[in-house]
Amino acid sequence: MVLLPAGFSLPPLPYALMLLAGGFAVSVGFARRRPPVTARHVLSLTPWMAVGSALHVLYGIDGLPAVIAPFGGTAAVYLTTAVLAGVGWLAVDAVRPMRVPPVLAGGGIVVLLVTVAVALRAGLARGTLAPMWPAAGLLLTVALTAAGWVGLRKLRPAATATTGVVGLLALFGHTLDGISTAIGVDVLGFGERTPLSRVIIESAAALPTAETIGVGWLFVLVKLGVAAGVVVLFREYVDAEPTEGYALLGFVAAVGFGPGVHNLLLFTVVGG
Repeated sequence: MVLLPAGFSLPPLPYALMLLAGGFAVSVGFARRRPPVTARHVLSLTPWMAVGSALHVLYGIDGLPAVIAPFGGTAAVYLTTAVLAGVGWLAVDAVRPMRVPPVLAGGGIVVLLVTVAVALRAGLARGTLAPMWPAAGLLLTVALTAAGWVGLRKLRPAATATTGVVGLLALFGHTLDGISTAIGVDVLGFGERTPLSRVIIESAAALPTAETIGVGWLFVLVKLGVAAGVVVLFREYVDAEPTEGYALLGFVAAVGFGPGVHNLLLFTVVGG
């Protein structure tokens, strides 16, 4: 259990059973239909990655109705979002397969706007709305991602050309997670819930530089390095097995993008 984030808990049994049943049904649907997975499909899931983050923020601030709140918990929200996006994907694929990316992305954007609006309204009502540092973090993420991608294009042009926008999304997502975590720890006084991330931050805290430049910088560097390494390593995989390669690289991107979006929205809503 030491590898699990702080606050990790399973939903009540009825909710867990519903999620497992939904996950199983979606898995069976994908196994039977075997829809194509391209870079466009992975990008169309980006809003849904953010939806999960927004739902979890609402869960954390008691902003969800009691009857659906367990679906937004630490363990449940990932499967909740996957089931919602998966059902939407299969439904569109059954009718108009070529329209899956735009329809899936459009539906995700609508749901995301609603959940973010509810979260911002809650922050406004609490008097804790504070968008300055999250906005700064987003701008810094864009700048660092652009610099990192340009560097990768020069050093490993084949990797960036093959992974394309999905590789860029992976780099952006993990940079966002790193920057937002650094802001939360060094500026806003938040703690880190993930054990491995906490080890990296504690290692930086033991260095002489902690008093002058904080402790989050090491986590940012690790995130950038790992994401860049993954993009390079996935070149051959994506080239040989594009369906599996894009799907797995999209999952890697979500592991960074989701927590990063969650951090920024949480900081915006509750301040620091």
